[in-house]
Amino acid sequence: MAILKFRIYFEEDESIYRDIAIKHTQYFLELHESILRAYEFDNKHKATFFRSNDHWQRGREISLEKYDKEYKAPPLLMSETTIGSEIRDPNQKFIYLYDFNKNWTFLVELINVSKEESSRISYPALVRSEGIAPSQYGTKGLLGEKFADVEEKYDLTQVGEGFGEKDEDGEDLGVGDEAGGEDDES
Repeated sequence: MAILKFRIYFEEDESIYRDIAIKHTQYFLELHESILRAYEFDNKHKATFFRSNDHWQRGREISLEKYDKEYKAPPLLMSETTIGSEIRDPNQKFIYLYDFNKNWTFLVELINVSKEESSRISYPALVRSEGIAPSQYGTKGLLGEKFADVEEKYDLTQVGEGFGEKDEDGEDLGVGDEAGGEDDES
C-alpha cells in the first residue's frame, strides 16, 4: 500500500508547514481534517481542494460539499474521492482553501511516496511541523494558550474603574474618573 507524504505550506509564509503522511486509499475528507488538526483550526467552515499544477493554478475542485456557487464542472466530493485517484504526477500539487470568508489558503505538495507502511503510525499522521501556525481567530503565537485564556477571561482592552492614566510627571489625566471633571475644591 502506498503511503503519500504531503507538505502543507501556509500560503503567506512558506517557512510554516506541516508534513502529513496518508494512505493513497484514504479520502480527501481525512486529509482535510488532518490539515485542520495540524494547524489547530476548528472544523466549522467550508473547505475545498483544487488539483493544481507547478504554477499553482486551480484545476478540478474537490469540495467538502456542493456549495451554492457556479461551477465550470461539478466538484468531486472529499468524502467520495480517494487521494490516490487524483495523483497525476510524482510532484502532484493541490490548493486547499478553508473558511471562504477569511480565505485561509494552503499549498499542498506531494513530497514523498513510500511503499513501507509503519504499523506504529495511525494514518493520516502529522510527521513534521515547522513554524508557528497562524491563529485562526486572533492572537496566539508566541504568548501561548495561557495568555489567550487570560485574554478571554478578562477584557484587557478596558480601563478598569478606579484606574486612571497619569502623565510623565505623575499628574492624573482624569481618564477613567467617574466624575470626569476637575478636582472639586470644597
